[in-house]
Amino acid sequence: MKKIMVTGALGQIGTELVIKLRSLYGEEHVVATDICIDESVAATSGPFEILDVTDGKRMLELAKKYRVDTIMHLAAMLSAVAEAKPLVAWNVNMGGLVNALETSRELGLQLFTPSSIGAFGPSTPKDRTPQVTIERPTTMYGVNKVSGELLCDYYFAKFGVDTRGVRFPGLISYVAPPGGGTTDYAVEIYYDAVEKGRYTSFIDKGTYMDMMYMPDALQAIVQLMEADPASLKYRNAYNITAMSIEPEEIAGAIRDYLPNFKLEYSVDPVRQAIAESWPNSIDDTAAREDWGFKTSFDLKKMTADMLKKIERKIERKGKMAQ
Repeated sequence: MKKIMVTGALGQIGTELVIKLRSLYGEEHVVATDICIDESVAATSGPFEILDVTDGKRMLELAKKYRVDTIMHLAAMLSAVAEAKPLVAWNVNMGGLVNALETSRELGLQLFTPSSIGAFGPSTPKDRTPQVTIERPTTMYGVNKVSGELLCDYYFAKFGVDTRGVRFPGLISYVAPPGGGTTDYAVEIYYDAVEKGRYTSFIDKGTYMDMMYMPDALQAIVQLMEADPASLKYRNAYNITAMSIEPEEIAGAIRDYLPNFKLEYSVDPVRQAIAESWPNSIDDTAAREDWGFKTSFDLKKMTADMLKKIERKIERKGKMAQ
């Protein structure tokens, strides 16, 4: 990778990925794009362009303009939002991916696009879900992800496009706000712990889902994209994970630092149903063996870092408001 264009650059992953890529490859070598602009570091520290990913002509023009050799296609509607607007989600998620694939095919680019544990469904084995298994999701988001995996496989086999991807678990970060995902409770709980001393979870106790701290997710993307293509047996849908956790376990980790923290529940039936259709835990052996995937953060280490970073973030906002 020498010149990279990132779509959805102001979303949860993109906000931090753009910064990491610019630190590795140079600020002018990473073009951030999104449907709008803000004052974030991702938008202001290097090239930025407005891009609606459903506009294939515009995407191709920008790729040519900046002479990119890689697209990291992150723009998408997440699970809960997609379920509320399924047709819009199909048009954005699949239309955007087709445009990214076509741009990559025409210009001979490398392409990363993430899949998700949302690709799995109720009939998928729940514990240590295998790399190759049944994928029959019952949500529009999941349908998009399975379709995306297959479409990327097709473009690799048919046109030789160097497509790569991972099935992300829930991603936890203190930088960008949640974007309408089912695993968002695992971000919100930390903010509310610091600001309010209590949190009301929309996911029920005992509901296990795979999670990962954002620094590990970003490193996984870079590592996969830099991997020898000959080593990639699965290419577009590697299982990766760091931990399988449920709300009470996160609360327990928080209480090591904030002993009076209280966790309550008001279960959202829509997001709870989505969560219950996903695995309890997944097997990431293939990623570890094929391209050396590994993580640095477990629940305890992640919790300590999240709480510290959120406290600093709130303090800075307070000083700026004075």
